[in-house]
Amino acid sequence: MSALASHRKSRARTGIAGMAGLRTNTPAVGFTTAALASVTLLSTQSANAAPVEPKPSVEEVQKKVDDLYRQAGTATEKYNKAKETSAEKRREVDQLLDDAAQRTEKLNESRRTLGNYAAAQYRTGAVTPTAAMLFADSPQDYFEQTQLMDRMTDRQRGVIEDYEAQRAEAAKQRTVATKSLEALTLSQKALRTSKQTVQSKLSEARSLLSKLTAEEKARLAAIERQREEEARRKAEAKAEEEAEARARAEAERKRLEQERAQTPSGDTGTGTGTGTGTGTGTSGDSAYATKAAKVLSFARSQLGKPYVWGAAGPSSYDCSGLTQAAWKAAGVDLPRTTWDQVKVGERIATKDLLPGDLVFFYDDISHVGIYIGDGMMIHAPKPGANVREESIYYMPIYGSVRPA
Repeated sequence: MSALASHRKSRARTGIAGMAGLRTNTPAVGFTTAALASVTLLSTQSANAAPVEPKPSVEEVQKKVDDLYRQAGTATEKYNKAKETSAEKRREVDQLLDDAAQRTEKLNESRRTLGNYAAAQYRTGAVTPTAAMLFADSPQDYFEQTQLMDRMTDRQRGVIEDYEAQRAEAAKQRTVATKSLEALTLSQKALRTSKQTVQSKLSEARSLLSKLTAEEKARLAAIERQREEEARRKAEAKAEEEAEARARAEAERKRLEQERAQTPSGDTGTGTGTGTGTGTGTSGDSAYATKAAKVLSFARSQLGKPYVWGAAGPSSYDCSGLTQAAWKAAGVDLPRTTWDQVKVGERIATKDLLPGDLVFFYDDISHVGIYIGDGMMIHAPKPGANVREESIYYMPIYGSVRPA
């Protein structure tokens, strides 16, 4: 029995020790489970979180900003077009309202004349055809009673016919005015939309630039200088070509003068006249050069003034506002937008450009500058910049025109 008791006590102690051991290990198991749960939760949150986009490179920012400025330029031309259309429609509506007022006055005069006839006939105690006509629902209904028309005097008939004509014309004027007001509303809506687009594109460009570090801004400036240098080299090459062309034209002119000096006065002179046509001093070239000189003089006087979208002077300009104002100084009225200016005058190849010609840029024709010679132009570049001289090769050329 004692042996059995001893055995049972031993088992009891073992069980207690085992329980103690279990209680000692329990907190460790709980901690491990909590840790695993935390790791799982963090992993799940990380998987569900939106991926962080990598920061764009300086080159990508430059391309994006250039695109935004170009888009803003396109929206600016849309704004200019909508503003021009809105102004035209406003003038049209104002004219129609004036015409309607005059037509209403004439209608009232005819109505007063009919009223006088009716009053006179009422005083005589008879209801005459004129009175019946005046108070009828429709004078035309009354006219259908042709037997009564014979009882009217010629004067009365004339007054009624004039009244009907005035009333019909007034109704026509109201219809035209209504349509013009609708067109005005649409153009004003387009104006607001274009303005919002410009502001949105410029705001996005400013936001991108503001996020650049000082080092990135320096890198961006270096890229810009490299781009300007490349454009300058192309302009210098064109300047050399133009100088050579002028030298050839001058040599040809001197040769022709010598031939004329050596030709006897009685000789008829059947020269071939195979000159290149560049700088030959024709009256047309001279007239254009005179106008171009005025254009360039005006444009140079605007150097340093700020670019402001939608502006056409005198303190600030956008690109087409500057070209319009410059050619106006030479007595030539150009349309407001690049899209309309490119249709004016004669199309000119880049190799044949003369000072005063207009050079257009980008496939959507959203920018324009004034050629000054030697591959250079004066233009209002973009927001944040001033009117300045720059190589025409700074942007992709669309085409050129000679306005006059």
